[in-house]
Amino acid sequence: MADLPDPKKTALVIVDLQNDFLHPEGAYGRAGLSVPEIASLPDLVKPVADALRNAGGLVISTQFTLVPGRDGKPLIADHLKKLRPFLAKGDFAPGSWGQQLVDLLQPAHFSIEKIAYSAFYMTRLEWVLRKNAIDTLLFSGIVTNGGVASTVRAAHVREFHPIVLSDGCAAFSNETHNAAIRDLSTVADIITCGEAKKLIGSKQP
Repeated sequence: MADLPDPKKTALVIVDLQNDFLHPEGAYGRAGLSVPEIASLPDLVKPVADALRNAGGLVISTQFTLVPGRDGKPLIADHLKKLRPFLAKGDFAPGSWGQQLVDLLQPAHFSIEKIAYSAFYMTRLEWVLRKNAIDTLLFSGIVTNGGVASTVRAAHVREFHPIVLSDGCAAFSNETHNAAIRDLSTVADIITCGEAKKLIGSKQP
């Protein structure tokens, strides 16, 4: 099992578990894009978040954000327009309900708006981690092969210790998720949410 030297130097990074992705009334729910593996993530991740908070660690949410343009319509990358043509004005807008972390996992100590797959790209995430003396990152969220993978690899090259919660992440297919976890095992430790909770508990006095 992975090592967790000090929970106080550890952050749980919750990647994109937002209302617009998960809630039935969010952007993806309205479009009929939902899978059970993604819907079940908040319940699986919550015990880890609670344990880390109690141990003095940080909970950080990353929130995919569509910045409104001058006409109010979201500034969307071309590849995303093709992939998700249903995204419209107000979806994932800064400060909106849809952009927020799902209720079950709140509160996060820090929320990081992101505009790309990696939560390190053009954000304050690394600054927040360095200022709080964080050296170990537990990763959960969606999608395993997208936002999670990109952020894990960015953490690796910045010499953080990345640990991926294998059942705390999901993709739109199990095959894609499993392939991403295998790939990430070359740059990160892989454990389950249950193992992470035990590991955090074992480090408390």
